[in-house]
Amino acid sequence: MSTHVNAAKSGEIAKTVLLPGDPLRAKFIAENYLEDAFCYSEIRNMLGFTGKYKGVPVSVQGTGMGMPSMGIYSWELITEYGVENLIRIGTAGSFHEDIDIGDIVVGIAASTDSNYIHAFDVPGNYAPCASYELITKLEAASEATGHKFKAGNIVSCDVFYETNPDWWKRWKNMGVLAVEMEAAALYMNAAYNRVNALAMMSISDHFVTGEKATVQQRQQEFTKMMELALETAIR
Repeated sequence: MSTHVNAAKSGEIAKTVLLPGDPLRAKFIAENYLEDAFCYSEIRNMLGFTGKYKGVPVSVQGTGMGMPSMGIYSWELITEYGVENLIRIGTAGSFHEDIDIGDIVVGIAASTDSNYIHAFDVPGNYAPCASYELITKLEAASEATGHKFKAGNIVSCDVFYETNPDWWKRWKNMGVLAVEMEAAALYMNAAYNRVNALAMMSISDHFVTGEKATVQQRQQEFTKMMELALETAIR
């Protein structure tokens, strides 16, 4: 069995999958956290692995950047491989003074400027949101690991380089915590197919202060987020 972007055979992907954008982060997780891990797909160099974390089968699949890419990978994981829990792990930019570089932000909901919703023929606006089941598991994982997070509305945007430097302030005025590029599509795919999804991001850029995470900060804080996601995955 294979799909347009995945070479995995039937049964090779676990029911719970972590979704980093960068395939090398998928490789890092497999090599450093999973037991008996094997690579099930290398198509387009978008690596996917399955192994066990504390005895529980878990997969990790790179998705690339942006909602179209996330949309393809998550849709096929759900509809072709029977994945039931999808946890995005990535980076985001903070809109608020009290959300610092390295903080973990969880998207309870994902606003968006994308027209991705048109695929579902919804007769109006739609509010993509996370799975309450996974949020509950995340809270338990946070207590177990001591890794704290902040949760609220985020925004998934199609454009990385905006021409208006103040574009983000209008989202901030509505209480949106941070910006990233994938969560809304993941949440829509999960909702339509009646499965669970959750997006958590480590803050790598700060729109208020202009601060950017160093390479060391990115690695250190991403490691905390990976551990939080893995503990969520096995609950």
